[in-house]
Amino acid sequence: MFSILAVDDSASMRQMVSFTLKSAGYQVVEAFDGQDALEKVSDKSFDLVLTDQNMPRMDGLSLTKALRSSDRYRATPILILTTESSDQMKQAGRAAGATGWLVKPFDPAKLVEVIRKVVR
Repeated sequence: MFSILAVDDSASMRQMVSFTLKSAGYQVVEAFDGQDALEKVSDKSFDLVLTDQNMPRMDGLSLTKALRSSDRYRATPILILTTESSDQMKQAGRAAGATGWLVKPFDPAKLVEVIRKVVR
């Protein structure tokens, strides 16, 4: 079973993402911001990280850069799920090392489809 770290400062968004992914057969661990996520990845390996962009303490781009600097997460898929949709933000995501960019609100079926494509 694949393990996914879902990072979002909104409890309701974490619950929706977690429910969607667990229903699709994934194991999900939740983190409330980038700093919390970094603490969780120090204890456990994940097959994919799904993160919001705008969060307190550490945003999604900073989290992505921090994860990419680690050997363990250099090749792990990282998807940013956010309300940000500008080309400039998407380019910043790519530059930080994000695998993909999804815009909220998300379609649960499409989220699962994208994750199935990037997690092997």
